[in-house]
Amino acid sequence: MLFGSIISSPREVLSPTQALELANIYLDNARKTTDLCIALTLCHDTEASLSQAVRSSKHLKIPAVRKGIATAYAQLGWLLKNRSLHDEAEAFYKKVPFAGSVRIWERYTAMVAES
Repeated sequence: MLFGSIISSPREVLSPTQALELANIYLDNARKTTDLCIALTLCHDTEASLSQAVRSSKHLKIPAVRKGIATAYAQLGWLLKNRSLHDEAEAFYKKVPFAGSVRIWERYTAMVAES
């Protein structure tokens, strides 16, 4: 085990709700840190967990999960914009409508325009 992981990542077996919860934990910690490198690492982990939530919920119609995914993508974009990473933020904003919530997209678009 000198170079390998002791515990493998079970991300692929998480339910959509679990993957979304994990994404929100990463996102919350990315908001809290002042270290840009740590924030970006946590944003990457957020993105990976959101991608898993999207993949695992593709054929399920769970409105709360879809709304949570859309909200998390919008918040991720907002966080990156506030860290002056405008191109990356824009890429996440574009994912919001595909996550299933036009209302959340409109709300965050208005919020971004104000900031």
